[in-house]
Amino acid sequence: MLLMNDRFVPKKEASVSYLDRGYVFGDGVYEVFRVYGGRMFEPEAHYRRLERSAAALKLRLPFPIAQLDAKLRELLLRESVRDGTVYVQITRGVAPRAHAFPPDAEPVLIAYCTEVARPLAAIRNGIKAVTAPDIRWLRCDIKTINLLPNVMAKQEALERGADDAIFHRDGVVTECTAANLMMVRDGVIYTHPANHLILHGVTRSVVLELARAIGIPAREQPFTLDELARADELFATGTTAEITPILEVDGRPVGDGRPGPVTRKLQDAFERRVGLE
Repeated sequence: MLLMNDRFVPKKEASVSYLDRGYVFGDGVYEVFRVYGGRMFEPEAHYRRLERSAAALKLRLPFPIAQLDAKLRELLLRESVRDGTVYVQITRGVAPRAHAFPPDAEPVLIAYCTEVARPLAAIRNGIKAVTAPDIRWLRCDIKTINLLPNVMAKQEALERGADDAIFHRDGVVTECTAANLMMVRDGVIYTHPANHLILHGVTRSVVLELARAIGIPAREQPFTLDELARADELFATGTTAEITPILEVDGRPVGDGRPGPVTRKLQDAFERRVGLE
């Protein structure tokens, strides 16, 4: 079962017009909500970002957020998802193919649930990454469905025997392909400021809040590839990644090649926040 605008329909009956602007132009936005124990995690933050992304694209939402929230909660109940994700996508709708915004198109919303287990092996044992030039556009803060540069970087990482790619723009580290990035040096967390060059991650904000609550200094300031090479710890934060240690970058170990103490403290704090203990 999935949600199409305000109707619940069987997945096999879902269809998208060949003239939908999401299909033709990537003209749309999306959100992914993590579900723990049948409840969406930090839904208000996701809704705020969805509204912000839509406003940045001058994209009208099909109905108010309160109504969307009620529909998503009903969808979760219908699908009986306990641990997984809710994916929501809104496109500008169906219109003749032309670059200008169509004045009369009706937005199209699709939402569905997926059972997704927590990535415990990665969380406990860490992953490998490679660096890649950040060739994305300059509005990475808008969560659009245009993700081909991310897809290409992820594929390159896999082909090079790694799990993910770390983007850099002219030598300044930005984020990963589907997660934000944090570096630890001398007990201090560093992460790129939440400006137009990165996505303003919901989990990123939670982790910064947790770090300050447990007394770990955190600075939102850029760092370079050279500084990355001298990191004591490195980890990715994201809706499905949670807090995933990165233990190797471009074939070189990060720190001593094991998840570090700051990462572990934050993982414990995050689990308490989610209610997993």
